[in-house]
Amino acid sequence: MRATRPIAEPERNSGEPVTTDPLEGLRSAAHGAIDGERIVEAVRLLAAGPSPRGAERAAADRLAEWARTRWPQISWRRDTIGAAGANLVATSAQGDADQPQEAPGGHPLRGAPDGGELLLYSHLDTSLPGDPERDRWTTGVDTAPAPLTVDRESGTLAGFGLGVARAPAAAVLAGYAAAVTALRNAGVPHRLTLLLAGGGTHASPFAATPESAAPVGVEEYLRSGPRPDAAVVAKCGPPGILYEEPGAAFVRVRLGTGYRPVLARDAAPPAGGLIAHLGEVIGVLERWRERHVAARAGIGGQIAAEAGIGAVRGGLAAKPDLLPGVVELHLYLVTVPGDDVARISADIRAALETGLRGGPLEGCALSVAARTAHPSGATPPDAPVVRHAAAAWTREHGAAPPPISGWKGSTDGVVLRGHGVPTVRVGPAVRADPADPRRDVIELDTLLRFARIYSEIVVRHVVYGESAIEASQS
Repeated sequence: MRATRPIAEPERNSGEPVTTDPLEGLRSAAHGAIDGERIVEAVRLLAAGPSPRGAERAAADRLAEWARTRWPQISWRRDTIGAAGANLVATSAQGDADQPQEAPGGHPLRGAPDGGELLLYSHLDTSLPGDPERDRWTTGVDTAPAPLTVDRESGTLAGFGLGVARAPAAAVLAGYAAAVTALRNAGVPHRLTLLLAGGGTHASPFAATPESAAPVGVEEYLRSGPRPDAAVVAKCGPPGILYEEPGAAFVRVRLGTGYRPVLARDAAPPAGGLIAHLGEVIGVLERWRERHVAARAGIGGQIAAEAGIGAVRGGLAAKPDLLPGVVELHLYLVTVPGDDVARISADIRAALETGLRGGPLEGCALSVAARTAHPSGATPPDAPVVRHAAAAWTREHGAAPPPISGWKGSTDGVVLRGHGVPTVRVGPAVRADPADPRRDVIELDTLLRFARIYSEIVVRHVVYGESAIEASQS
């Protein structure tokens, strides 16, 4: 199943190309190499088994074996990270000595010398593992999600984990491979890397599970080699180009007291036990959240702050005859520039001490702990990689990227920016399957469109490098 939109070769007049744009021939070759069937194959391989955070190795091996046979001119390797995790890394580098005299379209062409290495990034792990016994505490569903389906008539894919992040991972793989193929066939010098990482989703360190202890794949990659000069993050998100992303942090609120049997609940400190008064704690935290978010309104250009209680823990399900001696509330924070997570933690504690004073929970042991996953980060909107992404979006959609504000999703783009790598995020949007909201639905045409966008960014980076090329120029 190839791209439905035909890609015309540049017209010639008396043996000469009509356009003098050095990008056109490479663009045509790259777009023509993007194959819908290969995108579907990649999604099928990613969906062929579970790939939770820290256990991506089987998925990486499946995809690497398949990719080596499809694109043997590209170097594919699987890097082990942690006990069962993995990164899949594809690399292509070509120097001046390999370059022919003309690129597609008849133009002499050299890769831009100032562009450096471009990294395309997505991840292999899904936000939830797909195990209904584990996931039901979040999803509310105790049956397994249906397997991936591909509806040829409607041109849609539906399945678990497509949004995070199997669909954009397949699209960026296809776009990267097509662009590299076009560049290598033309002998154009380049340094291009694709990283499909493990450990790309968030997990609270307070959970103390193998999932939460798994290494962050992009950190492991950056630790082992030279830093790329620019990066593109392929993740589902809002329509447009993100050059800012919020940070993320985890907070644990813990209340403790002596445990008692239910039959002695009136003698428990507090009377009735901790859980009987949990609503007061939640009320204090919700009022704190309103103040916290309101105080940060407008701080981020494209991004916004958020906070919420995502998990509550207390007692033993096998022993409900015992009132718990400790209750924990776990919060997720979306942070913006200027946020100090330690200060936020202190603010939460102060709000709880004030809000619970004089009530039945005043005498309970209170602790508030916080851990930063990653701080927020931004790339200048005039950075070359942002301009190339905007130009690619404009060419594909026929209009400039729409402005973005209030975005609250954090990805490993902030990790790359934290290492000084100019980074842009762009990707498709999925919608929930009305029959099962755990499954995402996306059109193949959408994945083809974004594969073309990713390939266009790659080719622009190689051809123009740091040059100020506006979307309207090509």
